[in-house]
Amino acid sequence: MADTSGVFDLAIIGGGINGAGIARDAAGRGLSVVLFEKGDLASGTSSASTKLIHGGLRYLEHYAFRLVREALAEREVLWGIAPHVIWPLRFVLPHHPGLRPAWLLRLGLFLYDHMGGRRLLPPTRTLDLRHDPLGARLRPGFGRAFEYSDCWVDDARLVVLNARDAADRGAAIRPRTRVAGAHRADGLWVIEAEGAAGRESVRARVLVDAAGPWAGQVLDVLQVKANARLRLVQGSHIVVHRLFAHDRCYLFQNADGRIVFAIPYEGDFTLIGTTDLDYSGRPEDVAASPGEVAYLCAAASEYFAASVSPEQVVWTYSGVRALYDDGAGRAQEATRDYVLALDAPEGGAPLLSVFGGKITTYRRLAEAALGGLAPHLPSMGPPFTATAPLPGGDFPRQGFEHLVKALRTAFPALDPALLRRLARAYGTAAFRLLEGVAHEDDLGDWFGAHLCSREVDWLMDREWAMTAEDVLWRRTKLGLRTSFHAAEELETYMAGRRDGGG
Repeated sequence: MADTSGVFDLAIIGGGINGAGIARDAAGRGLSVVLFEKGDLASGTSSASTKLIHGGLRYLEHYAFRLVREALAEREVLWGIAPHVIWPLRFVLPHHPGLRPAWLLRLGLFLYDHMGGRRLLPPTRTLDLRHDPLGARLRPGFGRAFEYSDCWVDDARLVVLNARDAADRGAAIRPRTRVAGAHRADGLWVIEAEGAAGRESVRARVLVDAAGPWAGQVLDVLQVKANARLRLVQGSHIVVHRLFAHDRCYLFQNADGRIVFAIPYEGDFTLIGTTDLDYSGRPEDVAASPGEVAYLCAAASEYFAASVSPEQVVWTYSGVRALYDDGAGRAQEATRDYVLALDAPEGGAPLLSVFGGKITTYRRLAEAALGGLAPHLPSMGPPFTATAPLPGGDFPRQGFEHLVKALRTAFPALDPALLRRLARAYGTAAFRLLEGVAHEDDLGDWFGAHLCSREVDWLMDREWAMTAEDVLWRRTKLGLRTSFHAAEELETYMAGRRDGGG
């Protein structure tokens, strides 16, 4: 709905998964919404995850049963609304003699199978790694393993799709717009924002601080003291060339009590992560340290028959998780649950601060946030996000191959590998992206790695992409396959369009 009164119902600071999820939910319930993000959408923590929609098997050890139950139930819900960017994966958990006993792993996986209302994801099974092909790349000392289900997600695309749907429902999405200040006046928030078009003043009935690791800085700007504290935790990942050819993932236990995933990534690579370290620097400065890279290589080498070394790493990324500080001694033990802190003084406009959370539970967090704000937004409609597909996700959960076949039928002159990638990124919206294309020449200029100007134009016009980095590392992961020269050409092309030349 358009803002006709000059006052938004809801203003949101933060364009990560929580901010975008709240914007989508609120806009779909008939509220007028504006979202501010000082950088690109998903440019912080939300594009630096392990790319999983999962219950959090290890959270059971910390008795986080409510969180695990909610997360498990969300797997099939999110798969249902975004089957192009979310799909099932099977995980292989080798039993490591001397670490968690096999009976404890079996008990945890029994709970995992039965706590969350699983209907479509396959259940746990036991493997004999001495004879199963899934043990071929592992060291010979591992005899038994357990295989269970979770889901994969393209994290940055999930954020953008939520923002796109919010915008389609009337929300104003303003990336690269910094909130310079805000104060309460006459029962409203008056927000001062600075973007490419200059400075503007916006009024809103409610303000949401969903800035992730920057949430504390936002509170400082607002001069509001929250009744909850943030704990910043660094998580780093490494990417190496493919270590195994099958489509399963591995979950490795470490002697320090942590776990590390080894996940098939972008076809030709393996993603290994993550670390858990308390972080005290600026969130925008976070980077994988040599020590973290060595730690992840050593963890993988403990299990794989062929050792993994830092020299094999082709890319690293790191993010800062903004966790609720529950006083846990070690970073890995800090809760991954979310806390919503409401500051609503008598006669003053409410402020809702979001602490913690994870990608898997973002939709439930948004529902909880709007539920808590309902007394202050009485015209709000009912929840809808559990069943309404995200853009491009309007096809059956298990219908991806049928979608690919339909694209190949509609565009027979195009490379099947390109069509499959577009189906994964855009779902049914790929038909709109390719509308009118009869030959490969109709796709415009090429920037390597199957990236054409037709797609770049779509990302700039519909998904707020502004730079080559936005396209190569968030809207896609084609940066892994793009040369420096091609990236420069892409940047030049996008700059020309931004300046009105394209």
